[in-house]
Amino acid sequence: MGEQLEWSRLITGSVYESWPKDETGELEEPVFLCHCRNIDFEDSIRINMLRSCGIPCLGLHPGDGSFGSLILGVSGMGTHIYVPKSLFEDAKALIDEENSYEL
Repeated sequence: MGEQLEWSRLITGSVYESWPKDETGELEEPVFLCHCRNIDFEDSIRINMLRSCGIPCLGLHPGDGSFGSLILGVSGMGTHIYVPKSLFEDAKALIDEENSYEL
């Protein structure tokens, strides 16, 4: 239950509204999808791609990355992206498809 409370504080606004809820109204468990770099906006692009496809997601900066993001505007630690457990397979398929393109 403590873990649910921790996640529910991080999921806010429109992400909270679109995040799936279980039969009791509690937020569905988030699961780790991938790690992205911040330097080339990979994290922002990936998060916006997922959201545009109807998959709510949460970007967290590991370690001291949140501090770097606050002070410098970018986290040197990158971003961990989490999605609802029920949408993990769809999100993974989108990420795999994105990674299959050669530039």
